[in-house]
Amino acid sequence: MMIIVFFALAVICTGSVLGMIISRNQGTSALLLVLAFASLGGLFGLLGAGFLAVVQVIIYAGAIMVLFIFVIMMINLREGIAPEKRTWTIVLSCAMALVILGEIVFAARGVAPEAPPALAGVSPTELGRLLFTKYLYPFEITSVLILAALVGAIVLVKKREP
Repeated sequence: MMIIVFFALAVICTGSVLGMIISRNQGTSALLLVLAFASLGGLFGLLGAGFLAVVQVIIYAGAIMVLFIFVIMMINLREGIAPEKRTWTIVLSCAMALVILGEIVFAARGVAPEAPPALAGVSPTELGRLLFTKYLYPFEITSVLILAALVGAIVLVKKREP
């Protein structure tokens, strides 16, 4: 039964990400990303990482996507990428695709460096203790960066009165 649920969630996650990439409508892409985050949370749950599954659904599928949808609603969806910027966008995305493909090839061959140990077995209490003791400064710096990005997005989107 678990293998059927795994494949169902994997197909939903992969299909929603592919649909998000193919879709031309930003609102549809955001909703498909919510579906991808939710199915990814289900996959975390199948791995036995209940805390990560709940955090994935609540924080990413909930809070972060609400912010994305608000930003999409605030910007003008009719404007596309300017023709002079389109070539740079294509070149940059092709370069990023090659880098990601290289990482996948190295990881498949076993050449990639070992990943840090997973936090699947760590209790939420221990994770909280680590965040607020050993990793307090990176945690606070991340929160300040997120706040600065939010203020910057609001300033950029705010319409100027003539």
